[in-house]
Amino acid sequence: MNLCLTGPRLYFALAPKYFVSLNSAQVGNRTITRDSKHIINHHLAQSRSKSVKWSTFGRYFPRQVQHRQMRAYTAAHNEMDLVDLVRKLHHLAPLALAEDWDNVGLLVEPSAPHKVTDVLLTIDLTEEVLAEALEKKVNFILAYHPPIFVPLKKLTQSSVKERIIVKCIENRIAVYSPHTCVDAMEGGVNDWLVEAFGKTERSDPISPSLAPSWPTVGSYRVDTRVPANVIHEFVTRVQNTPEVEITDSAGLNSSGPDLRLQLNCGEKSLSNLIELLHKYHAYKEFTEVIALVKPPMPGFGMGRISKLSSPVTLDDAVTRVKQHLNLERVNLAIGAGCSLKSDIKTVAVCAGSGSGILQDIKADLYFTGELTHHQVLDAQSKGRSVILCGHTNTERGYLTHLKEKMDIMVEGKVNVLLSQTDTDPCPFV
Repeated sequence: MNLCLTGPRLYFALAPKYFVSLNSAQVGNRTITRDSKHIINHHLAQSRSKSVKWSTFGRYFPRQVQHRQMRAYTAAHNEMDLVDLVRKLHHLAPLALAEDWDNVGLLVEPSAPHKVTDVLLTIDLTEEVLAEALEKKVNFILAYHPPIFVPLKKLTQSSVKERIIVKCIENRIAVYSPHTCVDAMEGGVNDWLVEAFGKTERSDPISPSLAPSWPTVGSYRVDTRVPANVIHEFVTRVQNTPEVEITDSAGLNSSGPDLRLQLNCGEKSLSNLIELLHKYHAYKEFTEVIALVKPPMPGFGMGRISKLSSPVTLDDAVTRVKQHLNLERVNLAIGAGCSLKSDIKTVAVCAGSGSGILQDIKADLYFTGELTHHQVLDAQSKGRSVILCGHTNTERGYLTHLKEKMDIMVEGKVNVLLSQTDTDPCPFV
């Protein structure tokens, strides 16, 4: 039988389940077969009014099946501009949350325009994961660990990192890494680790993230006094000095031989301001320079120190961690004076390596991917038990939650996939 479809109804016949029941389509004077179905969208976009005639065999599928397949097909073949996707990722996990030593954000950017259709989530971008991405025709890889960390001086085939980046460039695959941004964000990896122990009375970052900028101009505050007879000339000079701002001028309304001023300035302009104060005979003994600290961001930061709503035994804590991370084995160091029946009331967690975060933190239990041998001994001697699970095992399970967040974020315009070849390089045996 012949089936004629026009406009959007062309999508009905493209669904995978009943493409097997379709032989070919006639668009204008061109025949499109099942092998060339990927170009049909192009023809439809050019003219939504052209008549399309399908030569069919077999049975005709019910209308409700057509609609289900149409939604599945159109969702899989939407796209998002790379710039828009990166902007959304910045909003989800702001780059300002990253540690200073980290290398986050867009690491490989294909030349514009680059329309993202499929995203692959992975902890590590290995050659195996890249092969999976190529097989699945992915054009955006989100790698939790940055594949470019140590600066590359060349791009050859001599090292695995170089080969991966070269192949991504050759195949126009964008690469993005959120790493410590996702560690520090509210609802990120560390908050997910805390969920293993159930409800908490409170859970705070061990090392709070700082705001990306100061609330006012500059990183220094200068409190000083300026002679009243030159105050107006001094204020005019300050207003024409870059990166210097008067933040408190209440003293200008007072009387006396000298008037109090409060100014903010940047590091580069500090010496210029001090020189200006000296020129106008400001009193040195009344001048105070204060280094400003960026305010912390509540709920954001590295690691978590959590007080549990109800204590659990150490034995129960180990079981909960295994279930949460889907592991059969973990490493356990029992604190001095403790046993498997000891109560755990406070837990300090850190995704990946806790070496720089958990040092000397007061808690009944440390839960992280790895610590140095001597750090474990030190914690143990202070009566703190330690659960070590392997670096990436404390991170990989979070990708499922990240996928859920991204699915909402991209509004069905991009297909978000979890890598099936990304695994822990050092599994427990």
